[in-house]
Amino acid sequence: MLHALVTGEPTGTPPLLIAHGLFGSARNWGVIARRLSDARQVVAVDMRNHGESPWHETHDYEGMAHDLAEVIAAHGGRMDVLGHSMGGKAAMVLALQQPQAVRRLVVADIAPVAYGHTQAHLIEAMRQVDLSRVERRADAAEQLGIEDPALRAFLLQSLDIKERIWRLNLDVLAAEMERITGFPQVEGRFEGPVLFLSGAESDYVRPEHRSRIRRLFPAARFAKIPGAGHWLHAERPREFEAAVRTFLEN
Repeated sequence: MLHALVTGEPTGTPPLLIAHGLFGSARNWGVIARRLSDARQVVAVDMRNHGESPWHETHDYEGMAHDLAEVIAAHGGRMDVLGHSMGGKAAMVLALQQPQAVRRLVVADIAPVAYGHTQAHLIEAMRQVDLSRVERRADAAEQLGIEDPALRAFLLQSLDIKERIWRLNLDVLAAEMERITGFPQVEGRFEGPVLFLSGAESDYVRPEHRSRIRRLFPAARFAKIPGAGHWLHAERPREFEAAVRTFLEN
């Protein structure tokens, strides 16, 4: 079972399940989870090979969707689901394969398509850190070799300073990168409400993706958050929260 951070108490409203993106964790979603928990229980998970969740030899979307289904079954059998990037792809596969488990779906800045980019260089950057010389997070930051301070800080959230280990299964994530950036040939359609919520400055969800999205999710709606890129929930948290709340409650 995936490790989960549960915020709020059960209500008459279905709980919300949050699935993070590549290199993320449930903790990254703490602020959003707390704000949305005023109306429902919120369950944020560490995806497989991330955080405190079990490590697996594979990192495919069918497996990740199965992981999410186990969490939903443990919380009553039906939930609203919010997934960002990699987590959004896993949430889409879940909805397509087990539509009865999902009431409403929010897909944050990702489409059900294969992408040409890779994040292998970030894995290599983390591998290059000599953890034996790390006494504090700043020591790792100096070695990481990533100029973008926001990206550097994000990756360092997965570094366990006390244990001197990455809370990421870097070997499997590297080996499975093609699957992570891809999207499986999955059968089915999800007829329920879906919101594709994107950052206006991001190019992950493009106009040419909409025909495929509508084939799989005929009730899909689209919205953009001004001034936000791919990390829309971190860059514009209040606007992101408001959009998710409006969609889930109407």
